Amino acid sequence: MAVESKPVLVWVGLGSNLKQPRQQVRSALNELSRLPDTRLLAESSLYRSAPMGPQDQPAYINAVARLETRLAAEGLLDALQAIENLHGRVRNERWGPRTLDLDILLYGSEQFSNSRLTVPHPGMAERSFVLYPMAEIDPGLDIPGLGLLRELLTGCSSEGLERLIEEAGK
Repeated sequence: MAVESKPVLVWVGLGSNLKQPRQQVRSALNELSRLPDTRLLAESSLYRSAPMGPQDQPAYINAVARLETRLAAEGLLDALQAIENLHGRVRNERWGPRTLDLDILLYGSEQFSNSRLTVPHPGMAERSFVLYPMAEIDPGLDIPGLGLLRELLTGCSSEGLERLIEEAGK
C-alpha cells in the first residue's frame, strides 16, 4: 500500500443495519484501530437513524471516527473495503441494507474526485448521522470546500437521529 510521508487526519463514517448493527460498528471501530500505519484518535457515540433511500429496511446504527494515517487515500479505501468484506458486505442496492458501510468523509484538507473516491464525501453536509457525530468529536471543524461544521449543523435537522447511550462494557 502506498504510504504518505507525513500523517494525515482522516474522518471515517460507519454505518450498519443488519446482523447486530451495534456490534458491527463496534467491531469495525476496533478494526480501524489496528490498520497499518494508522491510529484511531477519536470515535463518536453510536447514533440510530432512519435509513436513506428505501424505507422498508431497519434503522441504521452510525458513528464517526477520526484517524491519523500514513496510508494514501486509495490505500485507506482498500483497507476499509477489506473490513467491509470481512463483515459480509454485499453491494446489491444503492442505499440498501448492509452489514457494514465505511466511508472516507475527509482526507486531510484535500478535495478530489476520481472513479473510486470523492473527498469530502458527497452529501455529507446534509446528513445528520455524519455531522452530529463529527461535532461530538470536533465542533470547530472546518470542512474543506464546505465551511465550518457548526454552520452546517444549523441547516441540518437532527430529527430522527438518536444518540445511543452505551452501557458500560458493551
